[in-house]
Amino acid sequence: MKAEQFSLFGGLLLLALPLTALALPGFAEVKASYVSSEASLLDRNGRPLHILRLDKTVRRLEWTPLNEISPALVRAVIVSEDKRFMEHDGVDWQAAGKAAWSNFWGGKTRGASTLTMQLAGLIDEEGQRRGRRNIFGKISQSTVALRLESFWSKRQIVEAYLNLVSFRGELVGVGAMSRQLFGKWPQGLDERESALAAALLRSPNAAPALVVKRACNLLKEINRASECEGLEGFAGQALSGGLRQNDDARGAQLAPHLARKLLAQPGQQLRSTLDADLQRFASSALRRHLAALRLQNVEDGAVLVIDNGSGEILAWVGSSGDLSGAAEVDGVTALRQAGSTLKPFLYALAFERRSLTPASLIEDAPLTLDAGNAVYAPQNYEANYKGWVSARMALAGSLNVPAVKTLVRLGPERFQQRLKESGFASLKESGDWYGYSLALGSADISLLMLANAYRSLANGGQWTALRATPGKAASPAPCQRDGCAGVFDGKARTAYSAGSAYLVSNILADRSARAATFGLESWLATPYWAAAKTGTSKDMRDNWCAGYSRRYTVAVWVGNASGSAMHDVSGVSGAAPVWREVMDWLHRGDASHGRARIASRPPPVPPGIISQPIRFDPAREPARDEWFIAGTQTSVVRAASSSALARISYPAEGSIIALDPDIPPQRQRVPLRLSAPAGAGWNWRIDSKTVARADGKTLWLPQPGKHKLTLENSQGEVLDDVAFEVRAMKGKAR
Repeated sequence: MKAEQFSLFGGLLLLALPLTALALPGFAEVKASYVSSEASLLDRNGRPLHILRLDKTVRRLEWTPLNEISPALVRAVIVSEDKRFMEHDGVDWQAAGKAAWSNFWGGKTRGASTLTMQLAGLIDEEGQRRGRRNIFGKISQSTVALRLESFWSKRQIVEAYLNLVSFRGELVGVGAMSRQLFGKWPQGLDERESALAAALLRSPNAAPALVVKRACNLLKEINRASECEGLEGFAGQALSGGLRQNDDARGAQLAPHLARKLLAQPGQQLRSTLDADLQRFASSALRRHLAALRLQNVEDGAVLVIDNGSGEILAWVGSSGDLSGAAEVDGVTALRQAGSTLKPFLYALAFERRSLTPASLIEDAPLTLDAGNAVYAPQNYEANYKGWVSARMALAGSLNVPAVKTLVRLGPERFQQRLKESGFASLKESGDWYGYSLALGSADISLLMLANAYRSLANGGQWTALRATPGKAASPAPCQRDGCAGVFDGKARTAYSAGSAYLVSNILADRSARAATFGLESWLATPYWAAAKTGTSKDMRDNWCAGYSRRYTVAVWVGNASGSAMHDVSGVSGAAPVWREVMDWLHRGDASHGRARIASRPPPVPPGIISQPIRFDPAREPARDEWFIAGTQTSVVRAASSSALARISYPAEGSIIALDPDIPPQRQRVPLRLSAPAGAGWNWRIDSKTVARADGKTLWLPQPGKHKLTLENSQGEVLDDVAFEVRAMKGKAR
């Protein structure tokens, strides 16, 4: 400083120097400590997917470098706030002297704070809390300003100031101001916009008329008086948010539902496993198809894409966006009725337990079952019946009655337990609670659970958890309750045998087998190997399509978040077209974007699976080569007797029977029941001991403990078995 610059204020300033903290933050430190009010979700390649505001107290965007700020704004701010910014060393002594003199005589003064002094106040949060408008606050600011000018460049000072200063209301920093008020990036601000922005600095919440007056004066000062014309109307529109753009160019806002689940802290930048190109395409395909279905009362949908090998989620489209009346609802995790999408798991269990083979004949005919206090009479989707059909045709054609008969063979309790092992944690009730309707998807599931369960079939029956963020370390789970339960943190396990998974996959990829229901050229008939299944819930409230190639699993839900029914929308016309578009995109490649074509060939035949030529007697279906689990093969297939449906219906798997001590034991005999009439020579065995003929009239005297009930045919072959427990209760107090 020059000696002639000292004054009373300068003397006080020197006295304050020792009181100022010696550790002055550097430019890089201030920039690094800057935290945006928003968090960003990135795709697997680091590209922006979605930006989510988490700090509701202020609005700050990412730090804006000076070379990305309009020179017009920099000029307007310097002219308005600190004309001699390029000349002084942090304190404008000339302006300070004038202000002090005018204040001494009680005149009206304008403050003498330089940009550097204002920046010092923005950096010194403690000083802000103490109040920097008094003499000691000014002295502190001036001291820091002098030190800033010693270590920072003028460019750094301007850049930091424009990023830290409040412009209006919640808007902090040039990025938020420019986007919110003018709908553009800071580098695009013109003289008129810059003048309005600079006018806000002196009084951020001033009335629009005062802002216009100050801006116009500033425009005149920089020889742009012509810009004052129409300024009032333009300023009113800007200050009211009328120029703000709805389409955020920073990331196109592609993944709102996953972003809300993953992003937790302001300023966070989190890389996900999603692919931005795929996410964009899947969202577009869903919106395009739903727009074509609007007249059929369809407005919502969701898409999920998974890499089979890694379990990484590649696309998460939770809704149809502005086509939806409930865009905030995440269709990926919402619990909806499963429909026929559970049938593959039912047949996989039947194949695994050797209750059926793909060649086994099941009669597709009217069926009435006792369901406790009611009668359950399932019907096919098209309300007609095809007579005797093979399990292959029944599953591929999604016939309802054969599926229910298959569940009768297995028992609802056993199927419910296996579904839970397949990742459907939402099935919290017992199998008996769902009853035989479980075969037709009466349970509520999420698209997330469904997709990963189908992925387990693609992986030979092996279930593993999904990932939404990359890396070998434990991945943060986007969600853990309801439709996410167990999907991201479950233990790896074998859900189905490799053989049964292969048989089901082979059937779901069989174009000829599904032709009777869907035709040869449906949306499911891909030019590459893929297995797929559709499903429609009761009253057409939900429509699904889930399927997999060798590398990818794609699942789609279409319906209404409100639960209202769609009009004449089936699996093939609803979700399947979206499934097919996304699956095609994954496999056809794109040379312009460096995506190679992905081949998908049938999976290898696992050990224990054999091929066998078969014929039907009579010839209900054409002769063919069929796949079997070794030991279950046959060359001639005939219709089974009515006893083929007979399986243990009571006690159910896992039952606990409590004995009442106040009732004589003879009065507490347990009935052993079958789901259908037994065949000749069939027997009941409990704990490897034959107890009676399986004639439907057996009453067993229960013994406390754990037991295994077995149904055997006349050759001693086990047809079914269940484990149950009998507990002796303590006597009642008297």
